[in-house]
Amino acid sequence: PWRERVSSIEAQMQRELEGLLGNKAVADVRVLGAIGVVELKAAPKDPGALQAKLVDLGVWIRPFGTLIYIMPPYVITKRQLSQLTSAIAEVVSAGIELVEET
Repeated sequence: PWRERVSSIEAQMQRELEGLLGNKAVADVRVLGAIGVVELKAAPKDPGALQAKLVDLGVWIRPFGTLIYIMPPYVITKRQLSQLTSAIAEVVSAGIELVEET
């Protein structure tokens, strides 16, 4: 059954994150198995503030460079996964100040 869970997680993340592709700060959205990535066009100016916003939304997601990624456990519920993806969507949609490329 773990393969079915991974497939379900993958489909849900794809559904819930793909809408971010139209955001001006987002370079790409990738989902493979139980890994979901929102790649920003540049690194956030203040990654600590971005992480703090995510924590305020009740999730522990640590941005890494230009990536906001999640690797949820296979036992995650649909509701819990939606909490993660919704938090990512909320902080990205609210606007992220990015480091300007030179």
